[in-house]
Amino acid sequence: MTDVVIRALDTSDAELFDTLPDPLGAREGHRLTRHRPDWKRVALRDGRVVARGAWWGGPDDSEPVNLNWFDVAEGEEEAGAALLRSAPWQVELELNLPAGWRDDPALRTAADTRITAARKAGYELLVERLLYRWTPGSGLPERPGRLEFRAEPDDAVFFDALRRIHSATLDAHALKAIEQGGLDRAAQEELDFFHWCPSPREWWQVAYTAQGDMAGIHIPAHNPSGPCIGFIGVLPEQRGHGYAFDLLAECTHFLVEQGAEFVAAATDRGNFPMAANFAKAGFPVVKERLNLDPV
Repeated sequence: MTDVVIRALDTSDAELFDTLPDPLGAREGHRLTRHRPDWKRVALRDGRVVARGAWWGGPDDSEPVNLNWFDVAEGEEEAGAALLRSAPWQVELELNLPAGWRDDPALRTAADTRITAARKAGYELLVERLLYRWTPGSGLPERPGRLEFRAEPDDAVFFDALRRIHSATLDAHALKAIEQGGLDRAAQEELDFFHWCPSPREWWQVAYTAQGDMAGIHIPAHNPSGPCIGFIGVLPEQRGHGYAFDLLAECTHFLVEQGAEFVAAATDRGNFPMAANFAKAGFPVVKERLNLDPV
């Protein structure tokens, strides 16, 4: 077997990226994603593409935010690992998979090939997530009407709320940030992300109870791929009343009122309460995601 050759692509040979089979449906999943040709890399053996990766970032980013398209031909796990190890960007890998992939032998084999390659390159699983997509056919979730929602221009209010919310969280990314830099880092990472999103800052809202106490926050957002539920968070002292559903319903209505024809969302697989709220609000699971970190 000949050695693998790793190549970075550009506009002149970007078509090489499309020569590998797509058993996990990544192309359709990235229909609205814009990948830069020079952030794509392939591994070739005897001139044939046996692994590929497309790194992704926003239109103004100078470096990729993550690697969200990674494919490896069956039996070419070492080539996939070499592709990852040789990349100039060591960022989080998002492996997007069809819903229920573990129940389909062909899909599971394809997924396991990619996971094995990533692990050979030193990546470790951070979390599994469920990806949702609401469409008008599901109907808008009813607003319970228990909370009052107000725009809040002061980032300090959101920073404090995020610190309090993340002091008792199930979110794996928040827990990682807390481990690395405490609650301040976790809250700041959230704020930085939503300022990075192209949606207006004026969309962020704080929720209050009828007694005037803050209950939580919701952040309707629009990332480069479209409208999404950016953040839903209930303050620890307000939990137990089902307010997360109220926040989710309001966030969905808000985005539709801004013209959204679909609303994307995600939560960690282990966050059973939030998953139940998405199901109640009419958000079906459309994909699953494995987030893997380079170590």
